[in-house]
Amino acid sequence: MLDLLLRALLGGLGVAAVAGPLGAFVVWRRMAYFGDTLAHSALLGVALGFLLDINLNLAIVVLCVGLALVLVTLQKKHIIATDTLLGILAHSALSLGLVAVSFLDNIRIDLMAYLFGDLLAINQADVYWIYGGGLAVITLLVTFWKPLLAVTVNEELAKVEGYPVEAIRLLLMLLVALVIAVAMKIVGVLLITSLMIIPAATARKLSSTPIQMASFASFIGCLAVCGGLWASYRWDTPTGSKCCRMRRLVVLDRLYLTV
Repeated sequence: MLDLLLRALLGGLGVAAVAGPLGAFVVWRRMAYFGDTLAHSALLGVALGFLLDINLNLAIVVLCVGLALVLVTLQKKHIIATDTLLGILAHSALSLGLVAVSFLDNIRIDLMAYLFGDLLAINQADVYWIYGGGLAVITLLVTFWKPLLAVTVNEELAKVEGYPVEAIRLLLMLLVALVIAVAMKIVGVLLITSLMIIPAATARKLSSTPIQMASFASFIGCLAVCGGLWASYRWDTPTGSKCCRMRRLVVLDRLYLTV
């Protein structure tokens, strides 16, 4: 039982710590709907991963990155407004994902777990994936912090200063896609964006500098994870959409050990 709770805590803290700084950029650039679009496409990545018999995390990353590239390309052509384009891509990807899942006759998929997350279902491999992907995201954020911040504040001024605006914008989208792939199993397709937006929006009221906001967002997210697990144990509530109640898991674990 201790291993189960420890994996859940480590996984939740890893995702929250990475989602905080990235969520700050999402809030600053008003990219919440873009995050929803990539999150909805993650379900299609799950279905394709099962159909092609490849790693689900890899399938989600590839699909989210591909969708981000498609979005950047279509934005340059100015065919339709960005918000309209995001709406089309988001709901099209979610619909295609549901259709693709329906063709998986030989595989049982718990849609509730993928839509709303299942924190207690993560295994050791998921923890490695979370911290590996999270380390990559944090490293890129630290390395490109100044260009990302300059492009966020004023793209025209950043271009004058010599920053590759298009490349930096694409990098931010790719980082969002990676975090969504990392967090999907924990938070779920429909709630991933909230993990990035709510802590960052809260931290914005408490911060005076961008670095403070990014740090506070990570801290608030980690507090939410710890508080959620504690409340689940304290009041015997599920930690996710399909999770067993915490105390029931404790009882089952003790019975298993006695046998």
